[in-house]
Amino acid sequence: MAVAAAAAAGPVFWRRLLGLLPGRPGLAALLGRLSDRLGRNRDRQRRRSPWLLLAPLLSPTVPQVTSPPCCLCPEGVHRFQWIRNLVPEFGVSSSHVRVLSSPAEFFELMKGQIRVAKRRVVMASLYLGTGPLEQELVDCLESTLEKSLQAKFPSNLKVSILLDFTRGSRGRKNSRTMLLPLLQRFPEQVRVSLFHTPHLRGLLRLLIPERFNETIGLQHIKVYLFDNSVILSGANLSDSYFTNRQDRYVFLQDCVEIADFFTELVDAVGDVSLQLQGDDTVQVVDGMVHPYKGDRAEYCKAANKRVMDVINSARTRQQMLHAQTFHSNSLLTQEDAAAAGDRRPAPDTWIYPLIQMKPFEIQIDEIVTETLLTEAERGAKVYLTTGYFNLTQAYMDLVLGTRAEYQILLASPEVNGFFGAKGVAGAIPAAYVHIERQFYSEVCSLGQQERVQLQEYWRRGWTFHAKGARAALPEVRGGVLCHLRAAESPGEAVGEDGDSTDQELLLRTHSMRNPAAHGQLLSSSAHLFFP
Repeated sequence: MAVAAAAAAGPVFWRRLLGLLPGRPGLAALLGRLSDRLGRNRDRQRRRSPWLLLAPLLSPTVPQVTSPPCCLCPEGVHRFQWIRNLVPEFGVSSSHVRVLSSPAEFFELMKGQIRVAKRRVVMASLYLGTGPLEQELVDCLESTLEKSLQAKFPSNLKVSILLDFTRGSRGRKNSRTMLLPLLQRFPEQVRVSLFHTPHLRGLLRLLIPERFNETIGLQHIKVYLFDNSVILSGANLSDSYFTNRQDRYVFLQDCVEIADFFTELVDAVGDVSLQLQGDDTVQVVDGMVHPYKGDRAEYCKAANKRVMDVINSARTRQQMLHAQTFHSNSLLTQEDAAAAGDRRPAPDTWIYPLIQMKPFEIQIDEIVTETLLTEAERGAKVYLTTGYFNLTQAYMDLVLGTRAEYQILLASPEVNGFFGAKGVAGAIPAAYVHIERQFYSEVCSLGQQERVQLQEYWRRGWTFHAKGARAALPEVRGGVLCHLRAAESPGEAVGEDGDSTDQELLLRTHSMRNPAAHGQLLSSSAHLFFP
């Protein structure tokens, strides 16, 4: 995937860029003039050059830090009450949470879940590839849809697919052409939505070629949902993610409230996206503002309302549920719950979906991540993982300014997805190494090399795409926090590397109930950070 868009260039940026392109000052000057012309229609504080893949790696970024909520730790309420004030909190048993370990397991599980789906299949990704493995996935969907029509009692199976417009339209054979047969054969059951960033419009949209136009903003939600079970990951629907590109995958089995929430979220983003038609044209949903032909402010306002309505209604539902069960003074025992007809095991794991859609002024993930890093105290151990090490200055300051221990797992240059690429993109792995060295030099200059440690992931013939955080907190006895990211880097997550639409997952677990299942979850979740 192309690195996201560049921040505004200054004298320091150009000197650093020329260091990577020796003897090419004319090219740099030309790119600069083009980027200036193309950027005039954008807000000056967010002007970015889509022509320079390396720019987000080279230009210093200092994001605005959103103040955390004022009710971080109310008396008498659990440690993470404040997150529940922002997003819905879902309580599940750790026996329903399974961490997958390999791309092959991810691929086979998806196919198996599609085959047995009866009511809904919801798939949100950056794009769908065009190879034989991706065709196998499409064939699996087609077979399940066919069976749903031929059954003695036909089911009301619906398939909803959300992809990015620019990435999904790249090339003559693309995600759209892969899905057209499904749309044409099952028009009443299949919906394909293509999210188009509101910032790619006008002359900018006409002049920027394929692939480079993806640097302006993307649909980056990764959700794979089958009836009441959900796979949350950072993996795309492409062959390398099914074979030799290491990512993270959490399977939430039979979690109806979570499945309902992500169905509603994908539906909401789908409603503000372009709808693919059987003749390969696209249309807007009736009554919706066009994302790049309509008024941008009006579109973003409508999109914000549509998405926030989903988040707030789910949050209200879950708060009412918690008031009745998990946090009341009359908690039912597991036996009492079973007698009352609820056979689900008592929750020992809490899941918080964190949404980041900066074009729509939704920055929940940014608030939560910065607050958690700020509150990391002495004795806490934080494990960060990223395939693209590009911490914003705010995050660097938090890592270097707190007392927690940090262990950071990075992609070695050889397993970076851009290793061996042609042109400027081929320099990206070296640029990340340069950033890593700069960061580690600062760590050493502060004498913090014992507290902040860096490691590189390497595996012959593989690439590395995993990202997220895991924290063992002293105040959460026997428990951990796992933060599973869809964004490529923290910079992308907060919108510094472009305006992407992302979902993240914060998972909190402890061992007070169901210690056996909890221990299995802890063991398997450790694999997320040391695959």
